[in-house]
Amino acid sequence: MQSKDLLLALESLEREKNIKREDTLKTIEDALISALRKHLGKTAVLSAKIDPEEGSIKAFQTLNVVETVINPEMEISLEDAKKINPKAKIGEDVVNTLDVEDFSRIAAQIAKQVLIQKVRGIERDNLYKEFKPREGEVVTGLVRRFSDRDIIVDLGKAEAILPYCEQIKKERYMHGGRIKAIITKVLSQTELAEVKDDPVLGRYKSAAFKMDKGQRGPYIILSRTSPEFLKELMKVEIPELSDGIIEIKAIYRDPGFRAKVVVKSHDNKIDPIGTCVGMRGIRIRAVTNELSGEKIDLINFSDDAVSTIVNSLSPAKVLSVRIISMENKQALVIVPDDQLAIAIGKDWQNIKLASKVSGWELEVKSETQKQQEGQEAATLIQETLANVEGIGPKIAELLVKAGFNSIEKIASLTPEHLSTIQGVGEKTAEKIIEGAKKYLAEQETKETAKEENKSETIADDTESAPQQEAEDDSNKESN
Repeated sequence: MQSKDLLLALESLEREKNIKREDTLKTIEDALISALRKHLGKTAVLSAKIDPEEGSIKAFQTLNVVETVINPEMEISLEDAKKINPKAKIGEDVVNTLDVEDFSRIAAQIAKQVLIQKVRGIERDNLYKEFKPREGEVVTGLVRRFSDRDIIVDLGKAEAILPYCEQIKKERYMHGGRIKAIITKVLSQTELAEVKDDPVLGRYKSAAFKMDKGQRGPYIILSRTSPEFLKELMKVEIPELSDGIIEIKAIYRDPGFRAKVVVKSHDNKIDPIGTCVGMRGIRIRAVTNELSGEKIDLINFSDDAVSTIVNSLSPAKVLSVRIISMENKQALVIVPDDQLAIAIGKDWQNIKLASKVSGWELEVKSETQKQQEGQEAATLIQETLANVEGIGPKIAELLVKAGFNSIEKIASLTPEHLSTIQGVGEKTAEKIIEGAKKYLAEQETKETAKEENKSETIADDTESAPQQEAEDDSNKESN
Protein backbone atom coordinates (compact mmCIF):
# COMPACT_ATOMS: atom_id res chain seq x y z
CA MET A 1 0.00 0.00 0.00
CA GLN A 2 1.42 3.42 -0.98
CA SER A 3 1.81 5.99 1.80
CA LYS A 4 -0.58 8.37 0.06
CA ASP A 5 -3.19 5.65 -0.38
CA LEU A 6 -2.88 4.69 3.29
CA LEU A 7 -3.48 8.25 4.48
CA LEU A 8 -6.53 8.57 2.22
CA ALA A 9 -7.89 5.28 3.57
CA LEU A 10 -7.39 6.50 7.16
CA GLU A 11 -9.27 9.71 6.43
CA SER A 12 -12.09 7.79 4.76
CA LEU A 13 -12.48 5.40 7.72
CA GLU A 14 -12.49 8.29 10.18
CA ARG A 15 -15.06 10.25 8.17
CA GLU A 16 -17.42 7.47 7.03
CA LYS A 17 -17.10 4.86 9.79
CA ASN A 18 -16.37 7.23 12.69
CA ILE A 19 -13.27 5.18 13.48
CA LYS A 20 -10.40 7.11 15.02
CA ARG A 21 -7.14 7.22 13.07
CA GLU A 22 -5.19 5.98 16.13
CA ASP A 23 -7.40 2.88 16.37
CA THR A 24 -6.96 2.09 12.69
CA LEU A 25 -3.16 2.54 12.86
CA LYS A 26 -2.97 0.22 15.86
CA THR A 27 -5.09 -2.33 13.98
CA ILE A 28 -2.80 -2.23 10.92
CA GLU A 29 0.30 -2.53 13.10
CA ASP A 30 -1.15 -5.60 14.84
CA ALA A 31 -2.09 -7.05 11.47
CA LEU A 32 1.44 -6.59 10.15
CA ILE A 33 2.92 -8.30 13.21
CA SER A 34 0.45 -11.17 12.79
CA ALA A 35 1.48 -11.58 9.14
CA LEU A 36 5.21 -11.40 9.96
CA ARG A 37 4.90 -14.20 12.49
CA LYS A 38 3.88 -16.53 9.66
CA HIS A 39 7.41 -16.07 8.25
CA LEU A 40 9.59 -15.38 11.27
CA GLY A 41 8.06 -17.68 13.88
CA LYS A 42 5.64 -17.51 16.79
CA THR A 43 8.32 -16.66 19.37
CA ALA A 44 9.89 -13.81 17.40
CA VAL A 45 9.92 -10.43 19.17
CA LEU A 46 8.30 -8.14 16.61
CA SER A 47 7.00 -4.58 16.48
CA ALA A 48 5.56 -2.31 13.84
CA LYS A 49 5.19 1.44 13.52
CA ILE A 50 3.23 3.58 11.09
CA ASP A 51 4.00 7.28 10.75
CA PRO A 52 0.58 9.02 10.99
CA GLU A 53 1.85 12.07 9.08
CA GLU A 54 3.69 10.42 6.20
CA GLY A 55 1.93 7.05 6.15
CA SER A 56 5.23 5.14 5.99
CA ILE A 57 5.22 1.62 7.47
CA LYS A 58 8.15 0.06 9.32
CA ALA A 59 8.54 -3.31 11.03
CA PHE A 60 11.25 -4.43 13.45
CA GLN A 61 12.56 -7.66 14.93
CA THR A 62 14.49 -7.65 18.22
CA LEU A 63 17.21 -10.33 18.42
CA ASN A 64 19.62 -11.30 21.18
CA VAL A 65 23.30 -11.56 20.21
CA VAL A 66 24.78 -14.98 21.13
CA GLU A 67 27.86 -17.04 20.25
CA THR A 68 25.88 -20.06 19.08
CA VAL A 69 22.39 -19.58 17.68
CA ILE A 70 19.92 -22.14 19.05
CA ASN A 71 16.65 -20.30 18.43
CA PRO A 72 16.92 -18.30 15.19
CA GLU A 73 13.54 -16.69 15.88
CA MET A 74 14.96 -14.82 18.88
CA GLU A 75 18.76 -15.06 18.52
CA ILE A 76 21.42 -13.86 16.11
CA SER A 77 25.13 -14.56 15.80
CA LEU A 78 27.68 -11.82 16.54
CA GLU A 79 28.85 -11.85 12.90
CA ASP A 80 25.32 -11.23 11.55
CA ALA A 81 24.56 -8.74 14.32
CA LYS A 82 27.56 -6.58 13.30
CA LYS A 83 26.01 -6.27 9.83
CA ILE A 84 23.05 -4.58 11.50
CA ASN A 85 24.99 -2.69 14.18
CA PRO A 86 28.81 -2.65 14.01
CA LYS A 87 28.93 -1.96 17.78
CA ALA A 88 26.92 -5.06 18.67
CA LYS A 89 28.19 -7.24 21.52
CA ILE A 90 27.32 -10.68 22.84
CA GLY A 91 24.45 -10.52 25.35
CA GLU A 92 23.00 -7.31 23.91
CA ASP A 93 19.91 -6.88 21.72
CA VAL A 94 19.90 -5.61 18.18
CA VAL A 95 16.89 -4.33 16.30
CA ASN A 96 16.59 -5.46 12.70
CA THR A 97 14.49 -3.32 10.37
CA LEU A 98 12.39 -5.62 8.17
CA ASP A 99 11.45 -5.01 4.58
CA VAL A 100 7.65 -4.74 4.59
CA GLU A 101 7.47 -5.00 0.82
CA ASP A 102 8.95 -8.48 0.98
CA PHE A 103 5.71 -9.90 2.41
CA SER A 104 4.35 -12.77 0.47
CA ARG A 105 0.86 -12.70 -0.99
CA ILE A 106 -0.44 -14.94 1.80
CA ALA A 107 1.01 -12.70 4.52
CA ALA A 108 -0.60 -9.64 2.94
CA GLN A 109 -3.95 -11.44 2.79
CA ILE A 110 -3.73 -12.33 6.48
CA ALA A 111 -3.00 -8.70 7.31
CA LYS A 112 -6.01 -7.64 5.28
CA GLN A 113 -8.36 -10.11 7.00
CA VAL A 114 -7.15 -9.13 10.45
CA LEU A 115 -7.61 -5.48 9.54
CA ILE A 116 -11.17 -6.12 8.33
CA GLN A 117 -12.04 -7.99 11.54
CA LYS A 118 -10.52 -5.27 13.69
CA VAL A 119 -12.33 -2.53 11.80
CA ARG A 120 -15.63 -4.40 12.23
CA GLY A 121 -14.92 -4.75 15.94
CA ILE A 122 -14.28 -1.02 16.24
CA GLU A 123 -17.49 -0.31 14.31
CA ARG A 124 -19.44 -2.58 16.69
CA ASP A 125 -17.96 -0.83 19.72
CA ASN A 126 -18.81 2.58 18.28
CA LEU A 127 -22.39 1.51 17.54
CA TYR A 128 -22.77 0.18 21.07
CA LYS A 129 -21.44 3.43 22.55
CA GLU A 130 -23.80 5.43 20.32
CA PHE A 131 -26.99 3.44 20.97
CA LYS A 132 -26.55 2.38 24.63
CA PRO A 133 -27.31 5.90 25.97
CA ARG A 134 -30.38 5.96 23.70
CA GLU A 135 -32.26 3.28 25.65
CA GLY A 136 -35.75 4.69 26.24
CA GLU A 137 -35.70 6.76 23.03
CA VAL A 138 -38.42 6.42 20.38
CA VAL A 139 -37.00 5.77 16.91
CA THR A 140 -38.40 5.28 13.43
CA GLY A 141 -37.05 2.71 10.98
CA LEU A 142 -37.89 0.57 7.98
CA VAL A 143 -38.95 -3.07 8.08
CA ARG A 144 -35.93 -4.71 6.45
CA ARG A 145 -36.76 -8.41 6.72
CA PHE A 146 -38.47 -11.06 8.86
CA SER A 147 -36.74 -13.68 11.02
CA ASP A 148 -39.48 -16.19 11.87
CA ARG A 149 -41.98 -13.93 13.66
CA ASP A 150 -39.35 -11.36 14.70
CA ILE A 151 -38.80 -8.22 12.60
CA ILE A 152 -35.45 -6.75 11.60
CA VAL A 153 -35.70 -2.94 11.47
CA ASP A 154 -33.23 -0.73 9.61
CA LEU A 155 -32.35 2.34 11.72
CA GLY A 156 -29.86 3.71 9.20
CA LYS A 157 -26.55 3.13 10.98
CA ALA A 158 -27.59 -0.19 12.48
CA GLU A 159 -30.20 -2.93 12.36
CA ALA A 160 -32.48 -3.49 15.34
CA ILE A 161 -34.77 -6.35 16.38
CA LEU A 162 -38.48 -6.06 17.15
CA PRO A 163 -39.15 -9.44 18.83
CA TYR A 164 -42.56 -11.06 18.45
CA CYS A 165 -43.19 -10.63 22.19
CA GLU A 166 -42.77 -6.84 21.78
CA GLN A 167 -45.13 -6.50 18.80
CA ILE A 168 -48.79 -5.43 18.96
CA LYS A 169 -50.44 -8.69 17.97
CA LYS A 170 -53.25 -7.25 15.86
CA GLU A 171 -50.84 -5.22 13.72
CA ARG A 172 -49.55 -6.39 10.35
CA TYR A 173 -46.10 -5.25 9.27
CA MET A 174 -45.11 -4.92 5.60
CA HIS A 175 -41.63 -5.21 4.08
CA GLY A 176 -40.25 -1.71 3.54
CA GLY A 177 -42.91 -0.11 5.74
CA ARG A 178 -42.07 2.53 8.34
CA ILE A 179 -42.26 1.48 11.97
CA LYS A 180 -41.98 3.46 15.21
CA ALA A 181 -40.80 1.83 18.43
CA ILE A 182 -38.85 2.46 21.61
CA ILE A 183 -35.32 1.18 22.25
CA THR A 184 -35.71 -0.98 25.36
CA LYS A 185 -32.29 -2.66 25.47
CA VAL A 186 -28.91 -2.39 23.78
CA LEU A 187 -26.80 -5.48 24.45
CA SER A 188 -23.26 -6.33 23.48
CA GLN A 189 -22.38 -9.90 22.53
CA THR A 190 -20.87 -10.43 26.00
CA GLU A 191 -23.96 -9.09 27.78
CA LEU A 192 -26.23 -11.25 25.65
CA ALA A 193 -24.18 -14.37 26.39
CA GLU A 194 -24.45 -13.69 30.15
CA VAL A 195 -28.27 -13.58 30.07
CA LYS A 196 -29.51 -16.58 32.06
CA ASP A 197 -32.35 -16.24 34.57
CA ASP A 198 -34.21 -13.23 33.19
CA PRO A 199 -37.18 -14.63 31.14
CA VAL A 200 -37.69 -11.38 29.17
CA LEU A 201 -34.03 -11.04 28.23
CA GLY A 202 -34.05 -14.76 27.45
CA ARG A 203 -36.65 -14.15 24.73
CA TYR A 204 -34.54 -11.28 23.40
CA LYS A 205 -31.53 -13.60 23.31
CA SER A 206 -33.42 -16.16 21.24
CA ALA A 207 -34.59 -13.46 18.80
CA ALA A 208 -31.05 -12.05 18.47
CA PHE A 209 -29.49 -15.41 17.64
CA LYS A 210 -32.19 -16.21 15.08
CA MET A 211 -31.74 -12.80 13.47
CA ASP A 212 -28.19 -13.40 12.29
CA LYS A 213 -25.96 -16.14 13.68
CA GLY A 214 -22.87 -14.41 12.30
CA GLN A 215 -23.57 -11.05 13.88
CA ARG A 216 -21.60 -10.14 16.99
CA GLY A 217 -23.65 -7.18 18.16
CA PRO A 218 -24.60 -4.75 19.27
CA TYR A 219 -28.14 -6.08 19.59
CA ILE A 220 -30.66 -3.23 19.65
CA ILE A 221 -34.02 -4.44 21.01
CA LEU A 222 -37.18 -2.50 20.13
CA SER A 223 -40.67 -2.59 21.63
CA ARG A 224 -44.14 -1.35 20.74
CA THR A 225 -45.83 -2.94 23.77
CA SER A 226 -43.76 -1.26 26.49
CA PRO A 227 -45.59 1.19 28.83
CA GLU A 228 -42.61 3.50 28.31
CA PHE A 229 -43.40 3.61 24.57
CA LEU A 230 -46.90 4.95 25.33
CA LYS A 231 -45.42 7.41 27.83
CA GLU A 232 -42.94 8.80 25.29
CA LEU A 233 -45.65 9.10 22.61
CA MET A 234 -47.80 11.08 25.04
CA LYS A 235 -44.88 13.39 25.87
CA VAL A 236 -44.56 14.28 22.18
CA GLU A 237 -48.24 15.24 21.90
CA ILE A 238 -48.69 16.77 25.38
CA PRO A 239 -46.10 19.50 26.19
CA GLU A 240 -47.29 19.70 29.82
CA LEU A 241 -45.91 16.19 30.39
CA SER A 242 -42.47 17.14 29.08
CA ASP A 243 -42.53 20.33 31.17
CA GLY A 244 -43.36 18.39 34.34
CA ILE A 245 -46.65 20.23 34.98
CA ILE A 246 -48.49 16.91 34.59
CA GLU A 247 -46.95 13.65 35.75
CA ILE A 248 -47.72 10.10 34.67
CA LYS A 249 -47.87 8.02 37.87
CA ALA A 250 -48.54 4.61 36.29
CA ILE A 251 -49.30 2.93 32.96
CA TYR A 252 -50.80 -0.52 32.39
CA ARG A 253 -51.49 -1.82 28.88
CA ASP A 254 -53.18 -4.57 26.97
CA PRO A 255 -51.23 -3.55 23.84
CA GLY A 256 -53.36 -2.62 20.86
CA PHE A 257 -56.64 -2.85 22.82
CA ARG A 258 -56.74 -0.80 26.02
CA ALA A 259 -54.43 1.13 28.31
CA LYS A 260 -54.95 2.85 31.65
CA VAL A 261 -52.82 5.89 32.43
CA VAL A 262 -52.81 7.48 35.89
CA VAL A 263 -52.05 11.20 35.68
CA LYS A 264 -51.48 13.87 38.32
CA SER A 265 -51.34 17.66 37.96
CA HIS A 266 -48.81 19.70 39.92
CA ASP A 267 -50.81 22.85 39.16
CA ASN A 268 -54.27 23.15 40.77
CA LYS A 269 -55.46 25.29 37.85
CA ILE A 270 -54.78 22.55 35.28
CA ASP A 271 -57.06 19.57 34.77
CA PRO A 272 -54.71 16.65 33.94
CA ILE A 273 -57.30 14.59 32.06
CA GLY A 274 -58.65 17.48 29.97
CA THR A 275 -55.12 18.63 29.16
CA CYS A 276 -54.08 15.14 27.99
CA VAL A 277 -57.23 14.71 25.89
CA GLY A 278 -56.81 18.09 24.19
CA MET A 279 -59.34 20.14 22.26
CA ARG A 280 -61.87 17.75 20.72
CA GLY A 281 -59.61 14.86 21.70
CA ILE A 282 -56.91 15.78 19.18
CA ARG A 283 -53.96 15.03 21.48
CA ILE A 284 -54.97 11.61 22.75
CA ARG A 285 -56.32 10.63 19.32
CA ALA A 286 -52.86 11.12 17.80
CA VAL A 287 -51.42 8.66 20.34
CA THR A 288 -54.27 6.19 19.81
CA ASN A 289 -53.78 6.23 16.04
CA GLU A 290 -50.08 5.39 16.43
CA LEU A 291 -51.07 2.37 18.58
CA SER A 292 -53.56 0.92 16.08
CA GLY A 293 -56.64 2.26 17.85
CA GLU A 294 -55.63 1.29 21.40
CA LYS A 295 -58.17 2.87 23.78
CA ILE A 296 -56.56 4.99 26.48
CA ASP A 297 -58.37 5.52 29.79
CA LEU A 298 -57.00 8.55 31.62
CA ILE A 299 -57.34 8.24 35.42
CA ASN A 300 -57.01 11.04 37.94
CA PHE A 301 -54.50 10.17 40.66
CA SER A 302 -55.83 9.91 44.23
CA ASP A 303 -54.39 8.88 47.60
CA ASP A 304 -57.82 7.59 48.70
CA ALA A 305 -58.29 3.84 48.09
CA VAL A 306 -62.01 4.07 47.23
CA SER A 307 -61.49 6.97 44.80
CA THR A 308 -58.62 5.09 43.16
CA ILE A 309 -60.82 2.00 42.67
CA VAL A 310 -63.71 4.07 41.26
CA ASN A 311 -61.39 5.95 38.88
CA SER A 312 -59.58 2.79 37.76
CA LEU A 313 -62.81 1.20 36.47
CA SER A 314 -63.34 4.03 33.99
CA PRO A 315 -65.24 4.25 31.64
CA ALA A 316 -67.72 2.26 33.79
CA LYS A 317 -69.82 4.12 36.41
CA VAL A 318 -69.61 2.83 39.98
CA LEU A 319 -72.42 2.90 42.56
CA SER A 320 -70.51 1.75 45.63
CA VAL A 321 -67.29 0.18 46.83
CA ARG A 322 -67.08 -2.11 49.85
CA ILE A 323 -63.66 -2.95 51.29
CA ILE A 324 -63.68 -6.67 52.07
CA SER A 325 -60.12 -6.93 53.38
CA MET A 326 -57.79 -3.98 53.89
CA GLU A 327 -54.90 -6.33 54.67
CA ASN A 328 -55.30 -8.43 51.51
CA LYS A 329 -56.53 -5.44 49.48
CA GLN A 330 -59.80 -7.02 48.37
CA ALA A 331 -62.84 -4.96 47.44
CA LEU A 332 -66.35 -5.49 46.06
CA VAL A 333 -67.60 -2.98 43.49
CA ILE A 334 -71.30 -2.52 42.68
CA VAL A 335 -72.24 -1.02 39.31
CA PRO A 336 -75.57 -0.38 37.54
CA ASP A 337 -76.89 -3.34 35.54
CA ASP A 338 -76.14 -1.67 32.21
CA GLN A 339 -72.54 -0.94 33.29
CA LEU A 340 -71.53 -4.50 34.27
CA ALA A 341 -70.26 -5.49 30.80
CA ILE A 342 -68.30 -2.22 30.52
CA ALA A 343 -66.76 -2.63 33.99
CA ILE A 344 -65.61 -6.17 33.24
CA GLY A 345 -64.62 -5.53 29.62
CA LYS A 346 -64.01 -7.96 26.79
CA ASP A 347 -62.21 -11.06 28.06
CA TRP A 348 -62.12 -9.43 31.54
CA GLN A 349 -59.76 -6.82 30.11
CA ASN A 350 -61.04 -3.74 31.97
CA ILE A 351 -61.29 -5.37 35.39
CA LYS A 352 -57.79 -6.87 35.05
CA LEU A 353 -56.23 -3.51 34.15
CA ALA A 354 -58.24 -1.77 36.89
CA SER A 355 -56.92 -4.26 39.47
CA LYS A 356 -53.34 -3.54 38.36
CA VAL A 357 -53.82 0.23 38.40
CA SER A 358 -55.50 0.33 41.82
CA GLY A 359 -53.40 -2.41 43.38
CA TRP A 360 -56.58 -4.06 44.70
CA GLU A 361 -58.16 -7.43 43.95
CA LEU A 362 -61.52 -6.31 42.59
CA GLU A 363 -64.81 -8.18 42.29
CA VAL A 364 -67.54 -6.47 40.27
CA LYS A 365 -71.27 -7.16 40.60
CA SER A 366 -74.38 -5.50 39.24
CA GLU A 367 -77.19 -4.09 41.43
CA THR A 368 -79.49 -6.98 40.53
CA GLN A 369 -76.83 -9.59 41.34
CA LYS A 370 -76.21 -7.96 44.72
CA GLN A 371 -79.94 -7.88 45.53
CA GLN A 372 -80.40 -11.50 44.49
CA GLU A 373 -77.45 -12.58 46.61
CA GLY A 374 -78.86 -10.61 49.55
CA GLN A 375 -82.25 -12.29 49.18
CA GLU A 376 -80.68 -15.74 48.89
CA ALA A 377 -78.54 -15.10 51.95
CA ALA A 378 -81.56 -13.85 53.93
CA THR A 379 -83.60 -16.92 52.94
CA LEU A 380 -80.78 -19.26 53.97
CA ILE A 381 -80.42 -17.52 57.37
CA GLN A 382 -84.20 -17.65 57.93
CA GLU A 383 -84.20 -21.38 57.24
CA THR A 384 -81.33 -21.90 59.70
CA LEU A 385 -82.99 -19.80 62.42
CA ALA A 386 -86.33 -21.59 61.91
CA ASN A 387 -84.64 -24.86 62.99
CA VAL A 388 -83.60 -23.38 66.35
CA GLU A 389 -85.82 -24.31 69.30
CA GLY A 390 -88.12 -21.43 70.24
CA ILE A 391 -87.86 -19.81 66.78
CA GLY A 392 -90.40 -20.51 64.06
CA PRO A 393 -90.54 -19.28 60.47
CA LYS A 394 -92.40 -16.07 61.39
CA ILE A 395 -90.05 -15.18 64.26
CA ALA A 396 -87.06 -16.01 62.04
CA GLU A 397 -88.31 -13.53 59.42
CA LEU A 398 -88.72 -10.82 62.10
CA LEU A 399 -85.21 -11.44 63.41
CA VAL A 400 -83.60 -11.23 59.95
CA LYS A 401 -85.47 -8.02 59.12
CA ALA A 402 -84.25 -6.53 62.42
CA GLY A 403 -80.67 -7.38 61.50
CA PHE A 404 -80.18 -10.35 63.85
CA ASN A 405 -78.90 -12.77 61.20
CA SER A 406 -76.49 -14.81 63.33
CA ILE A 407 -77.25 -17.45 65.96
CA GLU A 408 -74.09 -16.45 67.84
CA LYS A 409 -75.30 -12.84 67.90
CA ILE A 410 -78.76 -13.84 69.16
CA ALA A 411 -77.26 -16.06 71.91
CA SER A 412 -75.24 -13.08 73.20
CA LEU A 413 -78.28 -10.80 73.58
CA THR A 414 -80.35 -10.10 76.69
CA PRO A 415 -84.14 -10.69 76.77
CA GLU A 416 -84.66 -6.93 77.27
CA HIS A 417 -82.71 -6.17 74.09
CA LEU A 418 -84.43 -8.83 71.99
CA SER A 419 -87.92 -7.92 73.21
CA THR A 420 -87.54 -4.48 71.59
CA ILE A 421 -88.41 -6.18 68.28
CA GLN A 422 -92.07 -5.68 67.45
CA GLY A 423 -93.93 -8.99 67.84
CA VAL A 424 -91.43 -10.51 70.29
CA GLY A 425 -92.36 -10.49 73.98
CA GLU A 426 -89.99 -10.90 76.92
CA LYS A 427 -90.92 -14.56 77.50
CA THR A 428 -90.54 -15.32 73.80
CA ALA A 429 -87.19 -13.53 73.87
CA GLU A 430 -86.01 -15.75 76.73
CA LYS A 431 -87.03 -18.88 74.81
CA ILE A 432 -85.26 -17.65 71.68
CA ILE A 433 -82.00 -16.91 73.51
CA GLU A 434 -82.18 -20.22 75.39
CA GLY A 435 -82.81 -22.09 72.14
CA ALA A 436 -79.88 -20.30 70.43
CA LYS A 437 -77.50 -21.24 73.26
CA LYS A 438 -78.73 -24.84 73.18
CA TYR A 439 -78.24 -24.98 69.39
CA LEU A 440 -74.67 -23.72 69.69
CA ALA A 441 -73.88 -26.22 72.48
CA GLU A 442 -75.20 -29.09 70.34
CA GLN A 443 -73.08 -27.94 67.39
CA GLU A 444 -70.02 -27.78 69.60
CA THR A 445 -70.68 -31.32 70.90
CA LYS A 446 -70.98 -32.61 67.34
CA GLU A 447 -67.71 -30.99 66.36
CA THR A 448 -65.95 -32.47 69.41
CA ALA A 449 -67.28 -35.93 68.56
CA LYS A 450 -66.04 -35.60 65.00
CA GLU A 451 -62.55 -34.66 66.19
CA GLU A 452 -62.49 -37.63 68.62
CA ASN A 453 -63.56 -40.07 65.90
CA LYS A 454 -60.90 -38.68 63.62
CA SER A 455 -58.22 -39.12 66.33
CA GLU A 456 -59.37 -42.71 67.03
CA THR A 457 -59.19 -43.56 63.32
CA ILE A 458 -55.62 -42.25 63.09
CA ALA A 459 -54.64 -44.19 66.23
CA ASP A 460 -56.16 -47.43 64.86
CA ASP A 461 -54.26 -46.97 61.59
CA THR A 462 -51.02 -46.39 63.52
CA GLU A 463 -51.49 -49.53 65.67
CA SER A 464 -52.42 -51.74 62.73
CA ALA A 465 -49.39 -50.70 60.68
CA PRO A 466 -46.75 -52.67 62.72
CA GLN A 467 -49.04 -55.70 62.83
CA GLN A 468 -49.49 -55.59 59.06
CA GLU A 469 -45.72 -55.26 58.57
CA ALA A 470 -45.13 -58.30 60.82
CA GLU A 471 -47.64 -60.34 58.81
CA ASP A 472 -45.98 -59.29 55.56
CA ASP A 473 -42.54 -60.33 56.93
CA SER A 474 -43.96 -63.68 58.06
CA ASN A 475 -45.44 -64.34 54.60
CA LYS A 476 -42.09 -63.51 52.97
CA GLU A 477 -40.22 -65.99 55.25
CA SER A 478 -42.73 -68.79 54.53
CA ASN A 479 -42.34 -68.20 50.82
